[in-house]
Amino acid sequence: MNPSDDQLRDILTTTRVIALVGWSPNADRPSHRVAAWLAGRGYRVIPVNPGQAGGTALGEVIYPDLASIPADVPVDMVDIFRRSDAVGPVVDEALAHLPGLRTVWMQLGVENAAAAALAEAQGVRVVQNRCPAIEIPRLGL
Repeated sequence: MNPSDDQLRDILTTTRVIALVGWSPNADRPSHRVAAWLAGRGYRVIPVNPGQAGGTALGEVIYPDLASIPADVPVDMVDIFRRSDAVGPVVDEALAHLPGLRTVWMQLGVENAAAAALAEAQGVRVVQNRCPAIEIPRLGL
């Protein structure tokens, strides 16, 4: 079950650093547009894409995976632009390598009940089938 509007407000106003899994360098892709929009709103967005690793985007190094993000980068939220069936390994990696993780966010059309249950069992909030670039204006943030 997704968080209430009050919980979404809390997530979106306390999150500062977002690791965006599935970032694309193609400006026509939703992951590119959402990442740029979030960065423009003041979030620090860490792009994650193995095919683009080592490059830079949004003023940040692009990492091949979540495990490669340095420990001194305080990731609050992982925003997942992957197919629903690919979410499990992403959540496993996030839980194993991002000690400050507070939220797993699955984008529009992305849902994975098992991964959500695993994250919630470890005290991590989960949002499924939503987009922060839609929720922020909808909530008036």
